[in-house]
Amino acid sequence: MVKVAILHEGNSNKTNDNELLKLLLKNLNLDENKVEFFGFGAKSNFYKVDNVKYERLRLQIEEESISKVLFVLDADYEENDNKCGGAEKTKAELEKIISELSLSGLSDIYVTCNPNTKDGYLESLILSSIPKKQKECIETFLNCSEFKSKDNHKSILNQIYKIAYPNAPYDFSHKNFDELKQKLQNLFN
Repeated sequence: MVKVAILHEGNSNKTNDNELLKLLLKNLNLDENKVEFFGFGAKSNFYKVDNVKYERLRLQIEEESISKVLFVLDADYEENDNKCGGAEKTKAELEKIISELSLSGLSDIYVTCNPNTKDGYLESLILSSIPKKQKECIETFLNCSEFKSKDNHKSILNQIYKIAYPNAPYDFSHKNFDELKQKLQNLFN
């Protein structure tokens, strides 16, 4: 069976990135069994041409068991990473790697971020898709809390959202998910 590959941050098991992608695939009635997930860990691992995951991917492409590839990375923030921070720089740097790996013809990129600001991460995309009142509630809590570590911000934001709104974890009908949904559908065309 020919599969498609989705390369994402975190690991290939149940991480926030992987979980959201699987929920979206289900929402779109796309067969998750036809997807090979490659968890790259940290964003910086995507920029290492000699990463062993790329070797495994290329081998599967050569064997014609993978036909298309979607890269899913966080934009992060330009002020924290001058080279690869923000959506445009993330995409530009990744395009260089894709070219070096000779994957340009069968690859696409989706940078997770707040679509309005073009920075942030998966949690920023999720937060951008909830009603204004709910978003203000979460942001107010974060602003007045003692959570100061930027390393924990993503995790805290995700947990607050899941606890506060357990019955409606993601509004996939929101326009901010349209581009990612289209890219996932394109994998299967």
